[in-house]
Amino acid sequence: MNKSPHTLIIGAGIGGLTAGALLLKAGHRVTVLEAHVYPGGSAGTFYHKKYRFDAGATLAGGFSPGGPHARVAEALELTWPIHPVDPAWVVHLPDGRTVTQWTNPQQWQAERQAAFPGTEPFWQKLEMLAELAWDISSRPFPWPPESLHDIYTLARAIRPSTLRALPYLLRTIGSLAPNDDPMFRAFLDAQLLISAQTTSQQANALYGSAALDLPRRGVNHVRGGIGALADTLVNWIRQNGGEVLFRQQVTQIEMKNGRAAAIHTNKGLYLKADNILANLTPWALRDLLGENAPSQLAREVRQREATWGAFTLYLGVDAAKLPQTGPDHHQIIVDGERPLGEGNSVFVSLSDPEDASRAPAGHRAMTLSTHTEIAPWWQLRHGDKGAYHARRDDYTQRLLNAAEIALSGLRSAIQLTLPGTPVTFEFYTRRPSGMVGGFPQKSLLQARGPATGIENVWLVGDSIFPGQSTAGVTLGAMRVADLVQRVRWLERPFRLWQPNPSQPNTA
Repeated sequence: MNKSPHTLIIGAGIGGLTAGALLLKAGHRVTVLEAHVYPGGSAGTFYHKKYRFDAGATLAGGFSPGGPHARVAEALELTWPIHPVDPAWVVHLPDGRTVTQWTNPQQWQAERQAAFPGTEPFWQKLEMLAELAWDISSRPFPWPPESLHDIYTLARAIRPSTLRALPYLLRTIGSLAPNDDPMFRAFLDAQLLISAQTTSQQANALYGSAALDLPRRGVNHVRGGIGALADTLVNWIRQNGGEVLFRQQVTQIEMKNGRAAAIHTNKGLYLKADNILANLTPWALRDLLGENAPSQLAREVRQREATWGAFTLYLGVDAAKLPQTGPDHHQIIVDGERPLGEGNSVFVSLSDPEDASRAPAGHRAMTLSTHTEIAPWWQLRHGDKGAYHARRDDYTQRLLNAAEIALSGLRSAIQLTLPGTPVTFEFYTRRPSGMVGGFPQKSLLQARGPATGIENVWLVGDSIFPGQSTAGVTLGAMRVADLVQRVRWLERPFRLWQPNPSQPNTA
């Protein structure tokens, strides 16, 4: 009788937990090691002074029939603590226009025609591409391919309708969009920045079409905060014989004969492993491997540009002093002529007023966030702490000014304020330099797969395609779980694909 392989998961993010649960169901022994005291990582929820704040992600998609979370729920026979949100959010443009992201297709069509007359041909083309992208993602589609089996799987997944996507493989959203309305371009750029980590001039047309269509696929509040998704997976793993250990920060991956053999943690724990899934960034994995890092992984982290960071405000607010009507989620663009991020584009999320677990009675938890480059924060942190704190205070005011556009009188409602910079994110999430969100989806030919250069170590999480969002990392986790199960029998698949880093970072 074959001994069940022992698979270690480093990091209790959604990707690692999903892959771990699927492998546990498939017969693996599974141990998840998490450095923090709660799961979820950038999609976690932390508790502070009777509030539950979402650390990063605040809305979740992928639960509709055929979606990645729905498929995992079916496979594991679990129930997610969610309920739908409609509208998904409201976008506030600099010229005073508001655009409501309705889930209902008919309402959305009427909304976009009223807000952006003359753009209907673009939206119809976008919907065609989105249908193709979602259809492809509903089947096993290991992109980028890393083995002969992957190529075979890709070939089987292609349908005659899929061929309609070929002319758009190397196109960008910007190349398809009309250019006569700067506010329309600002609207597209703001949506893509939060879903593809780049703007319309660079976002791949197929990926971008699915990202822009996400509100129509349904977004959800999670009862108890976004971290309840990770809690649900932790409970399932424990109830089915797996282990999830907190306060166990992996400090070293031990190698033997070219394979990962064991891990060491900061608490002195030593565990042998047949497989390791790293719910980490490539930079973090390289650090754990040290001098044993494969040359291609070491080269990748030298050449890849740093990803975005986030500046975030966590607010406890008096509900009675907020506007009493309207949606709970807003996206504000302050100035259409300036680059987005850095407080010029801000996403605002209020906790569900019906969710009493998120805040004290009569109050609500609120998260404001903006994209930010990580390098300036670290330069000030190491060089001039006074200037670092002054910058933090300036960004706090930028976000509050933006949020006031959507929620007039917000400042009078604030009872608690917690700012978070990339420095904060590194401390709490252990992500190097506080990078969040994954790689910008500019080209399908530069997408990163799970391979690491070590045959029994794989990446999961937002660093592998399709990346961003809990739905994206779940799709990646499903692929990795399938790959690990196949390698158990095939042992050493012939690798066709290696990480393809972007141009060297010059920041």
